[in-house]
Amino acid sequence: MKIPILLFLLTAPLLFAEGQVYKLTARASEIDPRTKAHPEIGFLIEDTKGKPQDIQQASVDTRVNSRGQLVIWLMGPNETLFTKLNSYGLHAIRVHYANNWFSICCQGRKMSDHCRGDIRLEAATGEDHSKDVSIPKPDGIKERAFQFVKHLAKENSEGKWEQFLNPSRTDLIWEKVILSGASHGSTTAARLAKHTKVARVVALCGPRDQFQTWQSQPSATPENRSFGYSHVLDSGWTGKHYCRSWEMLGLTKFGPIINVDQSKPPYGNTRRLVTDIDVGGDADRAHGAVSPGGRSHKAEDGSLVHDPVWRYLYTHPVDQVGDPVPPDDSCVVDQQKIK
Repeated sequence: MKIPILLFLLTAPLLFAEGQVYKLTARASEIDPRTKAHPEIGFLIEDTKGKPQDIQQASVDTRVNSRGQLVIWLMGPNETLFTKLNSYGLHAIRVHYANNWFSICCQGRKMSDHCRGDIRLEAATGEDHSKDVSIPKPDGIKERAFQFVKHLAKENSEGKWEQFLNPSRTDLIWEKVILSGASHGSTTAARLAKHTKVARVVALCGPRDQFQTWQSQPSATPENRSFGYSHVLDSGWTGKHYCRSWEMLGLTKFGPIINVDQSKPPYGNTRRLVTDIDVGGDADRAHGAVSPGGRSHKAEDGSLVHDPVWRYLYTHPVDQVGDPVPPDDSCVVDQQKIK
């Protein structure tokens, strides 16, 4: 079944004032015929029934003054998040990228210190960083994002997507990009930011990659541009994985871990936020509770309790930082010591 290369789902009631909301989709394989499937790592264009797997999403609200930044979301479609990002004046896209390798490659404790990090970097750049996978440039995050934005600039001129393309239109202006994801996607966002200088990283329920050491490598993206947010019942938090990554990424330089339920913006200008809001003791619900959506905690009026947190994570000026604090003795950086 063919899907039109671009579906404009325009919300008619929002046509007041100047501008409107644009929600757009396009298939990566129709934008760029060089793309291909890599079934050996679960990276498909269509499933066995012919259902497209490479549909990508984008949205912008042209009624809101633009901040001149583009969020690249590295997780499943999240309309609630995109609506919030647009309300902040941010453009947003989600690209189709290889992530199913996580259950196939680099399993167990005997992997090398860079096994997962190298795959993440190859999936992000399409460059040869790993011996375990072979992902060419057209199938990497960076190229797919560039091709998508170039396409959007042509098809949705009202959205002014061209502001994210370099003058020669050969790549994105990466310093206008916010890399963000949840869980697995947040870890890949953090890994790519080590390689490529970006405006900001927002890691929801992440990053992790226990047993790996890429988190402490030199970074192209200044450390103060990274923000993390977790629930304290998330297994990634109770297992010391998130706090480990946050420390290795250098985030202790910018303030302590702050509980958002006991504080207010700007949370001491820190880069490390947690919540202990009631999730009924469910670790899985805790994992999803830090992303806007169905698992987010709601007030009686239906609003999301942590709206101020997400605004802070995506818009707080990166040059405003908290005071440095020492490492947390309870956070085990060497995960190999954990039995």
